[in-house]
Amino acid sequence: MRIGILGLGRIGAFHAETLSGLDAVDSLVLTDPFADAAKSAAERFGGEVVDSPEALLSAGVDGIVVAAATDAHPALILAGVEAGVPVFCEKPVARTISEGVRVLKAVEGAGVPIQIGYNRRFDAGFVAARAAVQTGELGKLHTVRSTTLDPAPPPAAYIAASGGIFRDCSVHDFDIIRWVTGREVTEVYAVGGNRGADFIKEAGDADTTGAILTLDDGTIAVVSNSRHNARGYDVRMELHGFTDSIAVGLEDKLPLRSVEAGVTFPTGTPHDFFMDRFTAAYRAELTAFTEVVAGARTSPCTLADALEAGWIAEACTLSLHEHRPVTIEEVRQA
Repeated sequence: MRIGILGLGRIGAFHAETLSGLDAVDSLVLTDPFADAAKSAAERFGGEVVDSPEALLSAGVDGIVVAAATDAHPALILAGVEAGVPVFCEKPVARTISEGVRVLKAVEGAGVPIQIGYNRRFDAGFVAARAAVQTGELGKLHTVRSTTLDPAPPPAAYIAASGGIFRDCSVHDFDIIRWVTGREVTEVYAVGGNRGADFIKEAGDADTTGAILTLDDGTIAVVSNSRHNARGYDVRMELHGFTDSIAVGLEDKLPLRSVEAGVTFPTGTPHDFFMDRFTAAYRAELTAFTEVVAGARTSPCTLADALEAGWIAEACTLSLHEHRPVTIEEVRQA
C-alpha cells in the first residue's frame, strides 16, 4: 500500500522510518511546510515529496499519517476523511477539547476509519496487563498506579503551547488506565508543584503533578507525572487486585536505583527517551494502522477514545487550578 505522511519533524521522520520497514507498505508520499524536512526524510527512508496536503491526497495514497503540529490536526483529519482515506493522527486530536468534539461530530457517519496515536496500547507489557484484567486473574481491582516521568522538560515554546502537563503528558496515563482496566473515570483530584524550570511556572503550568482518579467501579487510580527525572524516562503501571498484583515496566532498563543491600536490579542502561522505551510499540501501532487501511480490523484507538482521555485531562486541569475534586460530567457540561 501507499502511505502519505504529513509532517516530517521528529515523530514524523520516526514514523517514516518505521513505515519504510513494513512489508505492507510499498511506497511513501511525504509533505511538510518545511520542504527540507520532507526532502531529508525522503533521502533517508525513500518516498515521493509533494508540496502540500492537497497534493499528497491526490497522489493515490491508501492511508495518511498526520504528524504535523497540533494546530493542523483537525483540518488534516477532516481533509483525509473528505477524501475517503483512512487517517492515523498523533494525539491530541486538537488543541482544545471543544475543537476535538467538533471534529468528532464532523466525521460521524462518514465511514472512514480514524486511528489516534496512543502507542502504549501496543506495548507488550500493557497488552499483557490488559489481558490479566480481562481474564480475571488479578481478581477484582482495588488500586492502579500509573507513572510517566520525563528526563527533562521540553523546550519553553512547547510548554507555552502544550495546554499543560495533564493535556500533553498525563493524557497517556489516562488513556492507558481506561484501556487496561476497561473502566471509565468518574472523578479526579489533582495537585501540582513547580520546583524546576522557571519557564514552566511562567507558562501557568506545573512541572510535577499527582492525580487521584476514581473509576466507575470504585477502583482508585494514582497518576504521577514530572518533567524532571534525571535518571531517565520512566513509564510504569501497577495493578493490584484481591487475587494478585502485577507491574508493567519492571525491567532492566528501568530508570530507578535500589538502595537495598545485595540488590542489583535493574542492571541495564536506563531508558532516556520515549522513542527508546516504545520503539516496538510504535512499530506495532503503525502495523495495526496498515491493517485498518486494508480493512482487516477496526481502529484500535478511535477519535472518541482519544476524547475520553482528553476529558480526564480537562478535569485534572480544572482540579489543579481550583484545588477541589472535579467530576468528568462537570467538564463535559461546561
